[in-house]
Amino acid sequence: MSVSDKIKAGLKLEGKKIEELAEMLNISRQSMSNKFYRDSFSAEDLIKIADFLGYSLAFVSNNQNITFSMDDIKQKKNDEQTE
Repeated sequence: MSVSDKIKAGLKLEGKKIEELAEMLNISRQSMSNKFYRDSFSAEDLIKIADFLGYSLAFVSNNQNITFSMDDIKQKKNDEQTE
């Protein structure tokens, strides 16, 4: 299952629409369609989408979980501004 398919499944489960997702990401419906068609979502997109759906985005192994959140995006932007 592609990332796009997983996002679509999440939207369906949560009763959200692609148009709402595009608006939240502040992009056009056409740009959103292109992301789905190309299966091209950035890490920042995925964190925002997970937050939008009320999900967590994480790397999971047998004994450890590393979770990503909106705070990681804020920290990245702060780091870029101080460079």
